[in-house]
Amino acid sequence: MISAALAREAGHQIFALSIDYNQRHQVELAAARRIARALGAVRHVVLPIDLSAFGGSALTAEIDVPKDGVGGDIPVTYVPARNTVFLSLALAWAEAAGARSLYIGVNALDYSGYPDCRPEFIAGFERLAELATKAGVDGEAFRIHAPLQHMTKADIVREGTRLGLDLGLSWSCYDPTPAGTHCGLCDSCRIRHKGFEDAAIADPTIYAVTPPAP
Repeated sequence: MISAALAREAGHQIFALSIDYNQRHQVELAAARRIARALGAVRHVVLPIDLSAFGGSALTAEIDVPKDGVGGDIPVTYVPARNTVFLSLALAWAEAAGARSLYIGVNALDYSGYPDCRPEFIAGFERLAELATKAGVDGEAFRIHAPLQHMTKADIVREGTRLGLDLGLSWSCYDPTPAGTHCGLCDSCRIRHKGFEDAAIADPTIYAVTPPAP
């Protein structure tokens, strides 16, 4: 959401891509549709690609989402190569559409330790885009923008507020309740809530339980 808003602020038109990878938290796709409308996206594509066929993650297989806080290891909510898959699809659309700037909302500070959120990954993918596309071979460089990468969650909340966004439209939870609320206990809920607390900005999120510290 905030990454897309920053793209708009930089003068870009928004072509939004969401991936329906048969994730546990399908509610995030409804949130993505609301956000795309709110930001005035020229087009919003929801592309189905069923990563549950591979499994290997609590988000795509019958594995419990951890609820005991952020640990030191890469958690089971990591989806194998997810951001590589997502950026590859975004790159394909960008090349077809004649776009050369791709924005992704990864963060490498207040996060769960996913390897495909790191600066090294973004830099490596940008190099791949140069090598793997006709546009790149023709000298038309792609730029992978990750404007939130070095921000704390509090910084991100403040930035969203500066941009005038309704942060209640966004979604973070990995294990939504049957009522469609944030669970309050998964890593993502805990990190989200702490970001609002640290920013001293009211959290508009509805949680099943108030998130404890990460």
